[in-house]
Amino acid sequence: MKIIVLSASLFVGIAVCLLQTHLQIFYPITVSIFASTQIPLESDNFGIREIYPTKENGREWHMNMENPQEDEHFSITFNPNITRQEDGSWRISTPVVRMNVNTLEGETNWKNVEMTGYAKIAGVIANSSNKVVENDLTWYARGGKHNQEIPCEATAYMGGLYDNGKVGWKKELWFVGGYTDERQSAKVTNSLVDRWVGWKVIIYNINDNSEVKLESYIDNTNTNYWIKVTDLVDDGGWYAKMPDSNFFDAECSKDKDFIITNSGSTATFRSDNLIWDFKNLSIREIEPAESSYQ
Repeated sequence: MKIIVLSASLFVGIAVCLLQTHLQIFYPITVSIFASTQIPLESDNFGIREIYPTKENGREWHMNMENPQEDEHFSITFNPNITRQEDGSWRISTPVVRMNVNTLEGETNWKNVEMTGYAKIAGVIANSSNKVVENDLTWYARGGKHNQEIPCEATAYMGGLYDNGKVGWKKELWFVGGYTDERQSAKVTNSLVDRWVGWKVIIYNINDNSEVKLESYIDNTNTNYWIKVTDLVDDGGWYAKMPDSNFFDAECSKDKDFIITNSGSTATFRSDNLIWDFKNLSIREIEPAESSYQ
C-alpha cells in the first residue's frame, strides 16, 4: 500500500513539474487556469478566451487585421510606419509607440475594460532617445490624451510586461509628473524576445465605485492558455512619487493617491524601446461579476 501511495504522489509531482516547465512561469500569483467544465468559456472575435464576459450592450473594439490604420477609432501617436508580416501580423519599429483606441462623438468612454493583445518582440532599440529606460509593453486605460498641453487629462492604470519577463502596475495622475512607483513587480517568465505571448490587462471598479481592481494575465505559450500574474486593488495610499511642490504645480485638483474611478476617452497599447509584431488587439467593456476564470 505504501508503494502505491508513494508512486501516485510521485506521478502527481512529476506532472505538476512538467506543467510548470511547459508554461515557463516562475512566480504566478495564482495557479488557477481555464479548466472548469461548469462555466462556459467565451471567446472574442479572434477566438481568444475572455476572462470576463462583455457587458450587455457594452462597447467592443477589435483591430482591423487587414489594415489597422483604416479604422477611424485607431491612431498611432507620431504616425510611425507599420508593416505587414508574412504571418498576417504587423510590425512597428520605433522607440516610442502609443497605439490609441479613441472614443468618437456619441460613444461611451472606456471604463471597466479587458484589453487583450498578442506580441512578439523582434529586438530592442539600442541607444534610444526615449526618456523611458525600460523595454516594455504596456496596456493602459482610464484617461484621455497624454501631452503637456492638457496634463490633467492623462490619468491611467498601466499594466506592464517587460522584455525580460517581468510584470507590474503603475498609476499615472498627470503628464508627466504624476507617476507612482510600480506595484506587484515580479519576474514571471523568460525573455519575450522572438516568441509570441498574449497579454491581458483588466481594470474595473469595485465597492460602489470607490476602489479599482487591477488584474493581468499572460498566455505564455501562445496557446490561448491564460494564467493570472497580478491581482491588486487601489483603495488609496498609492502615491505619486514626485515631491508635493512639483506634483501640485499641475493644478489638477487631485490628491497624490487619487483613485482613478472615472472613465476615459482613450485606451492605449504602448511600447518603449522595442521592435515588435502585434496582432489581435481588442478592448471590451466587461461585466466583472461573472468571471469564467477558475
